[in-house]
Amino acid sequence: MTSQIAPGNGRIIVAPSILSADLWKLGTEVEMVRQAGADWIHVDVMDGHFVPNLSFGPATVKSLKGRAQLPLDVHLMVERPSRFIESFAQAGADLLTVHIEATDDVNEVLLAIKKLGVRTGLSIKPDTDPARIAPFLPQLDLVLVMTVQPGFGGQGFLPNSSAQIQAVRELITKSGRAVYLEVDGGINAQTAREAAQAGANVFVAGNAIFAAENPARALADIRQAAQI
Repeated sequence: MTSQIAPGNGRIIVAPSILSADLWKLGTEVEMVRQAGADWIHVDVMDGHFVPNLSFGPATVKSLKGRAQLPLDVHLMVERPSRFIESFAQAGADLLTVHIEATDDVNEVLLAIKKLGVRTGLSIKPDTDPARIAPFLPQLDLVLVMTVQPGFGGQGFLPNSSAQIQAVRELITKSGRAVYLEVDGGINAQTAREAAQAGANVFVAGNAIFAAENPARALADIRQAAQI
């Protein structure tokens, strides 16, 4: 399996989150954002344990693979992600992000993802020390900074998020590696600019795109705001 997601090169990526899509017409919604210029599709996976909600499984990823015509950025908000990575890789995930706070051995999980030929991501919650990311940077293609408490869509961008993003950007720069810095939670045109100024270059947006009167315009506004 070969990932469609190239190593991070600093370009701005907008990844609409299907957690906020109308699931009755998911295919139509995904095609809409693809035509609007989305770069990736973000799939939030929740197990009801790591976060108090349930969402998508491998079947959703498999149904999107190929038809979406965009890389699938799969965010595993689950306990013991080692149980799930193979099924999501086989379903067609191009990037698998796990949480540093998950109960598995992070290093082993990242190595397992790489062996499956999938890009690797590591996420931190808003109250997690960004310095914990540093030992894993040699294995990472992406770091995801949660800018809300994970588990539910529609939350507001937390005020301490910029400091978290900036700290992670400094770690990435020090590592000398091409690693994407993704933000997820409360992202719209205003907060995308703030996050970009702190060092983010991948922007996950849910309600700001799918609930907008003009989703294509909303997506373009986020991209423009991030071009600092």
